[in-house]
Amino acid sequence: MKVICMKEMLMKAMNTVSRAVPVRTTMDILKCVLLQAEDRELKITANDTALGIETSIDALVSEPGITAIDASLLQSIIRKLPDSEVMIESDAEQTVTISCEQSRFTISGRDFDDFVFLPEVNADACIEISQFTLREMTNQVIFSVADSDLNMIMAGVYVEIFDNKIRMTTLDGHRISIRISELKESYDPVSAIVPGKTFNDLAKILSPDMEKTMKVSFSKNHAVFEFEKTKMVSRLIEGEYFRVDSMIRDEYATKITVNKKLFFDCLDRSTLLISESDKKPVIVDVKDEEMGIRLKSAIGSMNETIPIEKEGADIRIAFNPRLLMDVIRVIEDEEITVYLLKYNYPCRIRNEEGTYQYVVLPVNLREE
Repeated sequence: MKVICMKEMLMKAMNTVSRAVPVRTTMDILKCVLLQAEDRELKITANDTALGIETSIDALVSEPGITAIDASLLQSIIRKLPDSEVMIESDAEQTVTISCEQSRFTISGRDFDDFVFLPEVNADACIEISQFTLREMTNQVIFSVADSDLNMIMAGVYVEIFDNKIRMTTLDGHRISIRISELKESYDPVSAIVPGKTFNDLAKILSPDMEKTMKVSFSKNHAVFEFEKTKMVSRLIEGEYFRVDSMIRDEYATKITVNKKLFFDCLDRSTLLISESDKKPVIVDVKDEEMGIRLKSAIGSMNETIPIEKEGADIRIAFNPRLLMDVIRVIEDEEITVYLLKYNYPCRIRNEEGTYQYVVLPVNLREE
């Protein structure tokens, strides 16, 4: 193999596929990326068997070929090279030479026969969606994916396609996040539980350009995301997702409308008095046209009020402030609407259009 490409493009490609390189594994070949030079492009692939990513960049190919190289080492070498053309060569013994201006590295490649190639997926359903939309939806629900391996269902993002809509749902035992967007076309119903890690990695490499689209395909066991010259293939999580709609009660006794920034900043200030060993809740006291936020911990105390619009009864309820902040942070509206029922019932934050809904569990209300 002998191929020449630009360092900037090569570095970007390595940053993309390295998300599918496992941090810890007993299979050394999974720590490698596969380089395939053919026609006028260099294809780079990584696969940890649960998530596989391949991407292609433009290149001058003098000798087509294929080799596997330790991903971490290759990425480190490329990062340190001058911003210029990079030549990569490999011989029959899988000795790899990387040259750039006056720099030259010679390293050992791996036998690519052991590499785990991306699976061929026969899709049962396929949709087209804006990269920007999927990126935004992911960022607005991914924070409430459980990071525990004890319940794999909670570690996933539940994706539903129906009519001309896509809905993404996550929950972690303390919160429920739901985001709905419209698609340009209508599709037959399909649903899948995609690992949260897949969406987390995907959101970091999708374009923020609203005009760029992508294709998302589903089979019984896989989801495939294709955009520009990149393909991600992810295993799905088996099982039946929670019946989230039955967990959410539409009734409420108190409805408040509050400025998002005022509410967030107030909660943020309260966290200054919370230590890891002394996790105190904030007490939210809704009365008349104002909402009181107070907290007392071993460090000190805080008491603040912010203006609101209120419908219904006064209420006092306590929350972990960081759980509320995660929700408020991803809402783009200037004002948010909060629905409360009782001190021991979850609060709901949603908009009138129904494009987002968040549920946050309260904590035990203990007066000092």
